[in-house]
Amino acid sequence: MTPSHAYLPGLTPRHPDGCFDAIRQTVVRGMTVQELAATPAFNLGKTWIETGFYWEAHEVLEPIWLILPNASSDRYFIQSMIQTANALLKQRMGRGAAARRIVGLARAALVSAHPVKSWGIDSAWVEDQLEKVH
Repeated sequence: MTPSHAYLPGLTPRHPDGCFDAIRQTVVRGMTVQELAATPAFNLGKTWIETGFYWEAHEVLEPIWLILPNASSDRYFIQSMIQTANALLKQRMGRGAAARRIVGLARAALVSAHPVKSWGIDSAWVEDQLEKVH
């Protein structure tokens, strides 16, 4: 599933309420990290970051972040992905200073996430995405 358009707050129409609910509901409390990494929520979140659907990626990754244990490496890793999406969104919206500030937050979360190896991607993937912010 690819969204009909990338939502840019204040610039493009917002997606209808609930349009990502089916994807978000693939995340169920009690799933292992390996199970979470196989969900459409995680895989579409990653793909949407790569393809410029930053707000949408945040929407589907957030349920994963919410159920992971506080201060866990895995939660910090998902947080770094969400903040990466947010930084790229802010850059696209012409808010460069905000984007650069959020890059710092994403990198701090990534440092707290080490070592993380169970998502099928690692910190290098996140860093590659963060390098797109100038």
